[in-house]
Amino acid sequence: MTANTDTAAHTDIDWSTLGFTYIRTDQRFIAHWKDGAWDAGTLTTDNTLHIAEGSTALHYGQQCFEGLKAYRAKDGSVNLFRPDMNAARMQRSCDRLLMPEVPTEMFIEACRQVVAANLRFLPPYGTGGSLYLRPFVIGVGDNIGVRTAPEFIFSVFCVPVGPYFKGGLSPVNFIVSDYDRAAPNGTGAAKVGGNYAASLLPNKEAHDRGFGDCIYLDPETHTKIEEVGAANFFAITRDGTFVTPKSPSILASITRQSLLTLAHDRLGLKVHEGDVFIRDLDQFVEAGACGTAAVITPIGGIQYKDDFHVFHSETEVGPVTRRLYDELTGVQFGEVDAPEGWIVKVD
Repeated sequence: MTANTDTAAHTDIDWSTLGFTYIRTDQRFIAHWKDGAWDAGTLTTDNTLHIAEGSTALHYGQQCFEGLKAYRAKDGSVNLFRPDMNAARMQRSCDRLLMPEVPTEMFIEACRQVVAANLRFLPPYGTGGSLYLRPFVIGVGDNIGVRTAPEFIFSVFCVPVGPYFKGGLSPVNFIVSDYDRAAPNGTGAAKVGGNYAASLLPNKEAHDRGFGDCIYLDPETHTKIEEVGAANFFAITRDGTFVTPKSPSILASITRQSLLTLAHDRLGLKVHEGDVFIRDLDQFVEAGACGTAAVITPIGGIQYKDDFHVFHSETEVGPVTRRLYDELTGVQFGEVDAPEGWIVKVD
């Protein structure tokens, strides 16, 4: 292990200017899979991985990752939001890439250890910040052929992050991309790095044209909305139904699943998962993208070919979107009661 000598200044972080960038924290968790089993794992101050040059993660993309947050609650306690859902999704990703699953108990315990070991980096309640956790699994070991790795690493590190919206919750415009995010029957439903590497060029082209990001249509027919950049799509219909796409090539967002529950149980909305055709944008009065980083990004308008469709407003957040955002962040920060099993406390 290498002693961490550059974190002293982080005790005086200006929480009001905190963004979504890498900050080295004190400790991270690391475990190794060899001879058919995971070891117990340990916390370490070393933030550098030492892996074989032939590791499958480097050459063949055999890796997956997760993203979740810890929050300083209103009562001073520390909340992990639905880590069992992240554990289950990582297990599905591991299965898809022929990597050993990380047991749910091991996943949650690793997250708890990392949060507890880095509490001085957890933004205080009221700042809007949180502690972002990045669990990942990579294939390592001496190898050259296209095959599953002989060994694997599971690790979790954390970074303090500020609120995604520095100027408050505000709508963003998006453009429909001609690129495909994933292939039919491919790895779209797995949280693997290759999906994100392929999105870098479409994202840049969207930014170059003045849009926040791009919208991907289904790879088979190019008629249905699937994802919004690296987030899931949702919309509110004129009759008050919460609608979100359903497809085998969409990454199942834990935020989206949570919003489905809250929309139905707390806001009394009808909910529907199914096809969302790009031709039907005029049926929606509000729309948004949802994911761990921003929770909800309201969508002001969508550019599709020569048409630009505005939902509620390009400058104001729709009333249902606002209520959904307030309800979910209220659960995460302990301001409102959480559904059973959604919050794991860190001692």
